[in-house]
Amino acid sequence: MHIMEMEHPLSRDVLCRLRDRRTGPASFRALSRAMGTLLAVECTRKLKTTPVQVSTPLEDAFGEVCTTPPILVPVLRAGLGLLPSFQELLPDAPVGFVAVRRNEETAKPMWFYDSVPPPEGRQVIVLDPMLATGGTSGAVVEYLYERGAGSIMLACVVAAPEGAAELGRFENLIIITAAVDRELDERWYILPGLGDYGDRFFGEGTPHPRSAGL
Repeated sequence: MHIMEMEHPLSRDVLCRLRDRRTGPASFRALSRAMGTLLAVECTRKLKTTPVQVSTPLEDAFGEVCTTPPILVPVLRAGLGLLPSFQELLPDAPVGFVAVRRNEETAKPMWFYDSVPPPEGRQVIVLDPMLATGGTSGAVVEYLYERGAGSIMLACVVAAPEGAAELGRFENLIIITAAVDRELDERWYILPGLGDYGDRFFGEGTPHPRSAGL
């Protein structure tokens, strides 16, 4: 497993605004879209391209196009906050969905739903904004590799060291994140984190001092 923490100044700016408890749902959604774009650019740096020839208004020119886009797999529900940005850059990418949540008593993942295009030999990008214990993300990555995925990237906004360590069992996994935060507390919530990502994105109640992810 390799983890890459983005160093772009815009990612630090957007992350700081996402963390701020004063940021309301409308602003949080706009910032999530910006963060999603930054993550999408990083996740697609090594996409394979095919050379093509096109005609400009003045002459023919050679260029490159991405012919086999990755499969996008947002983890419901928080992963939906990153999906539109990835789809803007990868409009032809197939999208799968998985619904997994944490058991608050055991911190173990509980599966509710999955619908993913055949991943055999394909690159897959999993969208899960919060990597806390690694239980949910680990279950999804394991599920995709068992179905034959060629390579997997995990795009998250913040990650805890404990979660990154848990995912270290996947040798070929690449994690792209805006920040590796300090630690998990005794309830398995990311510190300093940015609260419940899903609640803040969808506007449910007051931001809680906890993480929605695993």
